[in-house]
Amino acid sequence: MLKERNCAISSTLEVFGDGWTSLILRESFFGVTRFEQFQRMLGLPRTTLSSRLTHLTELGLLTAQLYSDKPPRRDYKLTDAGISLYPVYMALMAFGDRWLADQTGKPVQLTHRSCGLECSALVICPHCKKKLTTRDVSYHDGPGAGFRDTSNDADRRRSTDPTVLERTRPSSVARTLKLMGDRWSVLILREAFWKRRRFDDLQIALGIAPNILSDRLARFVEQGVFDRVLYRVGPERFEYRLTPKGKDLFGPIMAMQAWGDAFVWHEKPPMIVHHEMCRKDFDPTVVCDKCFGALRAREMEWRLNYRDPLTP
Repeated sequence: MLKERNCAISSTLEVFGDGWTSLILRESFFGVTRFEQFQRMLGLPRTTLSSRLTHLTELGLLTAQLYSDKPPRRDYKLTDAGISLYPVYMALMAFGDRWLADQTGKPVQLTHRSCGLECSALVICPHCKKKLTTRDVSYHDGPGAGFRDTSNDADRRRSTDPTVLERTRPSSVARTLKLMGDRWSVLILREAFWKRRRFDDLQIALGIAPNILSDRLARFVEQGVFDRVLYRVGPERFEYRLTPKGKDLFGPIMAMQAWGDAFVWHEKPPMIVHHEMCRKDFDPTVVCDKCFGALRAREMEWRLNYRDPLTP
């Protein structure tokens, strides 16, 4: 049994970090509510889909409402907690649109009803309205700080490849989730944002096996998230420094932390985020990049830049 630092980012991943679970939630934001529609979009075996929907219902992210008795059929609708994941998905989408779009461009164009403009998500400090960067943010322990027991590597294996969904729906969210990989990968990113760059420091901080850490770091270097920089000769030692692409993942990670603090840790966040520019503690906020209004699911319109697979 390992000890893991209490962390809202990790807690959020435990809720929706599984590839299929995250994509079921994403389809919910597109208005999918019925079992047959989810299955058509995702191509999941019925037992797998049923277990994920049950899991999301037990977590309080979906509610199951009976609409037919014979046979029993249910609508799966987002709860308030589920709807509140929308800004996290918007931050994931914005990163995918910027860094992972193919030659056809971004799959979905968002419009913010409040300002009437086409927009993208931006993660900011709510006090000074500045975009968050790793350079300008520091951290200190919150009331939920500490450590907890966690399971072995079995629940941290690489999750279902979200790009399987792109056979029916292109998705910047799926591409970002694929880049971020599994929980180990996201926790490595978290440590990088906390200024840990060296292999030994990462291994000690996470309690991760050397072969797993080597694998995840190599993937991030290959994907352009880290640069591998020599800092000592004889024997050679390297630092893993975030590239501009890697630094831009800070927004989605901060959005995850904000949701985890609000819906998992409630009034006892493990870590307080401090903005050095305005010298205030803050909760990261996802806003429209045009008017800086908060992005809420009910205030957004979207235009698909592809044929909707649910359209007959």
